[in-house]
Amino acid sequence: MGRRGRRGPDAAALMFMAAVVAALVVAPKVAGIVERHAVVLACAGVCVLAAAVVATVLAVRHRRRARARDDARVLAALRQNALSPAEFEEALAALCRRDGCTDVRVVGGSGDLGADVIARAPDGRRIVLQAKRYRNGRSVGSQDVQRFGGTAHTIHGADVAAVVTTAHAFTPQARAYAAKAGILLMPAKSLAAWESRTGPTPWN
Repeated sequence: MGRRGRRGPDAAALMFMAAVVAALVVAPKVAGIVERHAVVLACAGVCVLAAAVVATVLAVRHRRRARARDDARVLAALRQNALSPAEFEEALAALCRRDGCTDVRVVGGSGDLGADVIARAPDGRRIVLQAKRYRNGRSVGSQDVQRFGGTAHTIHGADVAAVVTTAHAFTPQARAYAAKAGILLMPAKSLAAWESRTGPTPWN
């Protein structure tokens, strides 16, 4: 009984000493390993983040270059008066972007309520354009302008509302209504001046 009683405290003492040795010798090595792996993981995280940033920048640059090519194409076609109605809307959006507008959107189509292009002018005003791609011999009539006038300010919140057309004229009734409703009319001559930078933009 006496010998077994002494072995208990001796075993406990040995286990305690082993724990102390582990704490003094093994623990620092483990901590070093963890620290080294933490550095590796941190470096890996930084590399992944940097790669994501680079990929995002490259994607943005690609989209901008593609947009610039598309804008150059539709503006060249605009000068030749060789655009479909949808391409004409894109050309007006390209002119807005070229001249410093932001948040430029082509919204024409079914249910557009008269708006074809919406943008934010350099001074912050909201621009709403209606595009009328007509043959040279046709004038834009009062009904077209009135339909736009009924939504441009009340529905779309336009600070600047303009009807821009490839036609050379608006009818007298259209001009009279536009003057009362605060709508700018831009026939082909005014559009050409805007495109060539020899005349004002719709917001100037």
